[in-house]
Amino acid sequence: MRLLSIAILCCSYGSWAACPGQFDRSTDQQWNQFRLQSDVKRLGPLLADEFVLTHSDGRVENKHSYLQDLASSNRVNTQIENFDVQIRCFENTAIVTGRTLQQGISAGKTWQGEFRFTRVWFYQHNQWLLQASHSSRLR
Repeated sequence: MRLLSIAILCCSYGSWAACPGQFDRSTDQQWNQFRLQSDVKRLGPLLADEFVLTHSDGRVENKHSYLQDLASSNRVNTQIENFDVQIRCFENTAIVTGRTLQQGISAGKTWQGEFRFTRVWFYQHNQWLLQASHSSRLR
């Protein structure tokens, strides 16, 4: 039984090891870079049509509403610094987790905080598309 458990653990770990299409930190970093620049033209193609963003306050946005927010300058990100980033891959899915320090302005009000995040990327049509992003406030 112990040998079976070890074999299952090894196989499970191995299945998380390789990402198709060269997914790495730079793929995920583009998400942050384009948000800091409010560059909706370059950010849009990274997001799946079904993209869902769950904010730390419980608000949920889709691709259209989030890009509209950035384009209107209603939301401006002034700092995004990620730490403890881990990437796990399984077949055509990459799961990125970590901590982040962020600052910005939303609807004229400044905000800042430390958050935990989870992002889910899918490899479709020979490119990585961000399907979902979720953040939880730590402080």
